[in-house]
Amino acid sequence: MDFLFIADPLESFKVKKDSTLAMMRAAQAVGHRLWFCQSRNVLWKDDLVVADCQTLVVKPSSTSWFELGGIESRSLKSFAAVLMRTDPPFDIEYLNTTWLLSAAVRQGAKVFNDPAAVREHSEKLSITEFPEFIPPTLVTREFSAVEEFHQQHRDIVIKPLDGMGGMGVFRVGPDGLNLASIVETLGENGARTLMVQRFLPEIAQGDKRVLLIGGEVVPFSLARIPQGSEIRGNLAAGGKGVAMPLTDTEKKIAERLAPILYQRGLFLVGLDLIGGYLTEINVTSPTCFVEITEQSGFDVSQFFLKALEKVLS
Repeated sequence: MDFLFIADPLESFKVKKDSTLAMMRAAQAVGHRLWFCQSRNVLWKDDLVVADCQTLVVKPSSTSWFELGGIESRSLKSFAAVLMRTDPPFDIEYLNTTWLLSAAVRQGAKVFNDPAAVREHSEKLSITEFPEFIPPTLVTREFSAVEEFHQQHRDIVIKPLDGMGGMGVFRVGPDGLNLASIVETLGENGARTLMVQRFLPEIAQGDKRVLLIGGEVVPFSLARIPQGSEIRGNLAAGGKGVAMPLTDTEKKIAERLAPILYQRGLFLVGLDLIGGYLTEINVTSPTCFVEITEQSGFDVSQFFLKALEKVLS
């Protein structure tokens, strides 16, 4: 089968731990043909959604690890699967790409994750659908609401709705130091909506990434553990990744959400949990395949590929 990966420039991949590359290697190993393009190479032309794409061969080397063929223009519906793996942020150009991909779906393309489902699931706000699993949470543009929430919970975390990798996450303790300044800066004086949550001290044990694939739950999480005085466990913010079996609480939440999200077209989902609380539902480009595989022995890429092949068969 021919698989088209829509991703960031190949030169930007972190070869030793890139989940998209792990998917590519697994697919190539069993004989699937790989194709590559960036989101800027997806276009509407002659009444079809097409990609100016290239064949891709993944090589064993960790330096010169890929070989690209010449550029060809192919309709997205001509591929067995189109995998959208462009990293956030979810900005206007990401949104434009999802609209083009939705047009491709109407023409018969099989896109993972479904672009309409990606648009419908804000990675921060989608947790509000499952209030029984989330920590005390406020979503607002109003400083007075944040101030009241802080007075109630005393120790809080404030973050923008469009952040990634721990970007723009601030903790405000009981003294309320710099609360107004943080809200004004992050919220651009009321122009941007913020999410505010009670601080969870369990972050010291890690911000757990739990993967859902094809409606099933990967039995190991990656606990991203903050280092030093840092409150963010994100690997991009210097957190240490430690694979570990799911707790009963994590399994309960994951098994509840997995079939619901899968039925909506979300084939691959990354749940974030801290202390048994659901904090994010990642649907754009979930990662942690390599770290979980190397530390647990559970081959996430093979699990992903088999689930994908099952859907396509």
